Amino acid sequence: MIKPIPHIIDQHAEEAAFLWLLRSNAVSASHFDLEDLSELDDRVEAHIDGLRVSGDYGWEICKATLEFKESGELFITTVLALESDDAEKLKIVYEFLTENAELQNGFVSALGWVDPKFLEGKVSGFLASKTPFWQQIGIAACTVQRVDPGDHLKQGIESKNLALCSQSLRAAGKLGRNDLLDLIKKRLASKDESVKFWSAWSAILCGDRSESLSVMLAFVKQDSCYMLQATMILLRVYNSQKSKELLALLKDQNKMRLVIQGMGIRGEADYIPWLIDQMNTPELSRLAGESFTFITGVDLAYDDLEMDQPEGFEAGPTENPEDENTDLDEDEDLPWPDPELIKAWWETNRSQFESGVRYLNGKEISHENCLYTLKNGMQRQRISASLELALMSDNAVLFETSAVGKRQQMLLSGI
Repeated sequence: MIKPIPHIIDQHAEEAAFLWLLRSNAVSASHFDLEDLSELDDRVEAHIDGLRVSGDYGWEICKATLEFKESGELFITTVLALESDDAEKLKIVYEFLTENAELQNGFVSALGWVDPKFLEGKVSGFLASKTPFWQQIGIAACTVQRVDPGDHLKQGIESKNLALCSQSLRAAGKLGRNDLLDLIKKRLASKDESVKFWSAWSAILCGDRSESLSVMLAFVKQDSCYMLQATMILLRVYNSQKSKELLALLKDQNKMRLVIQGMGIRGEADYIPWLIDQMNTPELSRLAGESFTFITGVDLAYDDLEMDQPEGFEAGPTENPEDENTDLDEDEDLPWPDPELIKAWWETNRSQFESGVRYLNGKEISHENCLYTLKNGMQRQRISASLELALMSDNAVLFETSAVGKRQQMLLSGI
């Protein structure tokens, strides 16, 4: 083996962890498509490969980075440990995770990153653990790899441990386990907000259109932390009139960003004139442009329907030391729509869209068209298409749009 060059190996570890963090944001970004995600994955993998070929030195470097207590560093260290199948290395990452459970997203991400052959005997051990936390990790591992955990899922839903129960409920919906629908619905009465929400969410994915909808609506009315997710799934299963009522409720609550996002998710062209009006308000303009694109499929930049940022407008942190605003600009990666140009485009093209019909990425929502968007859309559109497809059947597995890009491409090439 070639002798490792320390500063190069250090750089591999630093870059792999940093790029993983970029990837974590990219999977739900407005300006990333599947090809972009695959290219970013290749960059992450190249640095991990540099750590692999450096042998023990690479491992020691990764192990040392755990001192930073960051998810990205746990991700790269876990990948090396899993692929080594070395009991001592696995023990180190397991013990670290036990003491730093808040970093589990990096650990679970590694479980989804490695080839499934490296998980043999490990995930089954998590599921068989007497510790609810490790059972929860086992359920999460099965979910990211889209493998049915069998009876462990039922046991998790029945568990008195709320975190395990919540994780299991979420997994049941993603894995299309409608055979567990009655058990899922029993959790609708839970006093725990997370358990209650994920029971309603999964019940809807598994075909329920009664009690779970009422529970989900309550999350919107209560202005809970699940308000966005609740709104987005309700607008996909409600009829046109119920959707209008829900959007009116959000307007009354002055949740204008949520109204705009909701109109894009609902996908009815009847909302476009109102969306164009919102493009005149700088704080809402870019988001309204994204919803316009969600419905029409128009690329504002490619079709020259964008403009420069309005003079004097600032969003997110500024260079002014007296500015106490530290919130990031949520719409940073979205183009600025030109309301007048878009209005002219709409007047020319509105006849292509039927009233009351739902559209995604310019195409009427259907199985075939959602598959098209899953293959060709931007990540947010792909996430939407995946959920639409899952809602078309009460036992469909929710396509994992954050999986390793090349694996997604391989799966989609066979559909």
